[in-house]
Amino acid sequence: MANDGTTAATDGTATGSGDTARSLELLWGGGERPSRGPKPGLTLDRIVTAAVAVADAEGLSAVSMRRLSTELGTGTMSLYRYVPGKAELLDLMLDRVLGEPLPAPVEKAAEAAGTDRTDAAGPGAPDWRAAVDTMARSYLDNLRRHPWLLKINQARTVLGPSALRGLELALGGLRGMGLRDPELIGVIITVNSFVEGLARTQADAAEAVRQTGLSDEEFWDRQRPYLERAMLSGAYPMMAAMAEDTFSADFDHFEFGLRRLIAGFEALVRERAEAATTA
Repeated sequence: MANDGTTAATDGTATGSGDTARSLELLWGGGERPSRGPKPGLTLDRIVTAAVAVADAEGLSAVSMRRLSTELGTGTMSLYRYVPGKAELLDLMLDRVLGEPLPAPVEKAAEAAGTDRTDAAGPGAPDWRAAVDTMARSYLDNLRRHPWLLKINQARTVLGPSALRGLELALGGLRGMGLRDPELIGVIITVNSFVEGLARTQADAAEAVRQTGLSDEEFWDRQRPYLERAMLSGAYPMMAAMAEDTFSADFDHFEFGLRRLIAGFEALVRERAEAATTA
């Protein structure tokens, strides 16, 4: 049982599963241990940086206090002077990567959105379409750089300064929508859920290739004779009538889905704006 009364995850993949009070101290300052004892030069920042690098290269399961001590050239017990264990370290790792700079310029995102610019908040308001576009592309890029994020249960995330800063930026970009606060959070959750689903599908496909040694082409080629017979049987008329390029890898599901999300949000924004003018 963790010190805050929560049950710690045995695999260390749930944020907020360790000593939440200690994680908050470390995230918000005042939790760094004094220099007495640990090897000179060892810092909490170096420990988190090393942990993220190991997770990026080999996955979250490769991150352990013993492995980090090897990477940092120090004794394992020295690390415990800075962070209680892997569960708390995971909280720090998550906040670190959530605080990375957004790679997609807002100008480029606005051009990509390519939609009407009439905002409910009126002239001078941020272009929320560009903000949604940037949010989606940045999150997808983050998940590709750090695929271990998809393995983390973030149901009870310990919120640090980077996570709150990211939420603050997101909300600032969406304020031109003219929606209620719970709805703005709903927009963020909807976009992030869409991106996570797509990224997880891509990551699972890559993992399947690594585990089986079969490429996607080889995998589907093995099924082709059976699927062709099934289509000729007449039992699946809708699927049999689909175009040959239906499942082509050239179709960009991310762009398609993102454009549809933005169009759906636009419909709601227009509805609210029209209701406000007739009220």
